[in-house]
Amino acid sequence: MICRPEDRRICERVLRTVGKAREGATPLGELIVAIGRHFLDAPYKAETLEGAGPEELVVNLRAFDCVTLVENAVVLAGMIRAGKTAFDDYAAALERIRYRRGRCAGYPSRLHYFTDWLYDGKRKGMVRDITAETGGVPYPRDLHGLTDRRGSHPKISDAAVFRRMRTIEGIASRRLLHHIPKAALGGIADRIRHGDLIAITTDEAGFDVGHVGIAVRTGKAIRLLHASSEAGRVVLSEETLGRYLAAKPSRTGIIVARAMLPDKNGGWPMARRLHSARR
Repeated sequence: MICRPEDRRICERVLRTVGKAREGATPLGELIVAIGRHFLDAPYKAETLEGAGPEELVVNLRAFDCVTLVENAVVLAGMIRAGKTAFDDYAAALERIRYRRGRCAGYPSRLHYFTDWLYDGKRKGMVRDITAETGGVPYPRDLHGLTDRRGSHPKISDAAVFRRMRTIEGIASRRLLHHIPKAALGGIADRIRHGDLIAITTDEAGFDVGHVGIAVRTGKAIRLLHASSEAGRVVLSEETLGRYLAAKPSRTGIIVARAMLPDKNGGWPMARRLHSARR
């Protein structure tokens, strides 16, 4: 595991401060938003999980890309609801949500495509894609964007890794996906809950989504809490979700997901082994 002492301190502080402020059976979505708000103004950093050498679990609570903000909000909220406070439990839950079948086993084991992340997350009982039941329409995608950019991802230069990633993309491309076109957002907006996960679908060939964030309801309006590359930090968008989508033609619609409550035994399986950390 790659982790700095500051990350451990931040994790413990979030669990202590947000957990104390939200004692009791606070809805999971409210906890996700509270944790997202805790990280407001944290720096945006692209490709926070990329690095030289073998694939390792990266803990970084100092700066976020859009996916790592969502991952950490879901994991930390789940820990608070499960009454967990140990850093090793956090690291185990983060590994579980980020990697296929919950284990870091090389670069291909990381869930690089968000719809693949959702598919695996449902199998693990952590998140589920609710787009179809929310009014979504079929959204066929041929996923190949990552391997097409092999030159920009040094770990894919390895022939075995490349072949495995191509296989993963092919399997993910055959799944039936749904999205809500942005023109249809007004008709289903009341079904989106505070703290739902919002993925922005894209017209870019080879990819499923272009961005992800957390839904924040203020009255009837929905805004996006997200790690923004444009703002360079974690922000709560000033515009509504509808206006955010309308701002760029490439933003074609949304996928809606919902985090799942930890079970009575403490939720998603937590630490089964201690992680050794290095800076």
